[in-house]
Amino acid sequence: MKGYAPVALLLAVCCAQDALAQQDGGPLNGTQMRGRQLLAQSCGVCHLPTVMGGKTYGPPLHKGSTAGSDELMRAFILNGSARMPGFKHYFQPADVDAIIAYVRTVSAPAAAAENR
Repeated sequence: MKGYAPVALLLAVCCAQDALAQQDGGPLNGTQMRGRQLLAQSCGVCHLPTVMGGKTYGPPLHKGSTAGSDELMRAFILNGSARMPGFKHYFQPADVDAIIAYVRTVSAPAAAAENR
C-alpha cells in the first residue's frame, strides 16, 4: 500500500498543474505565478475541479469572472458572499492583486465561452 502513495501524490500534482495551466499566452510573470500558487492553496478547494471536467463548488475562475471587473473580484475575495467566506483577514493586498492578476490570464471554459 505504501508504494501507491507516491504515485497518488504525483497524479494529484499533475492534475492540479493541468487545471492551473489554462493561461492564454506566454509565460506567467512573478505576480501571476504567486497568484496561481495562492489560488491553488486557498481557493482551489472550491474553484478548481478535482478531475478534468469535474464540477466545482464555486464557479470556475477565469478572465471573464466578475464581468472582468478587478474591483468586484477584489470585493468578493475580501468580503466573501453568502456561499464564500471573506479573506480580508487572511490575504494581504498584494496577495489579492496577485490572485486577480493570475485569474485574468485564465481562458474561459468552453461552456462559459459558448454561453456569452
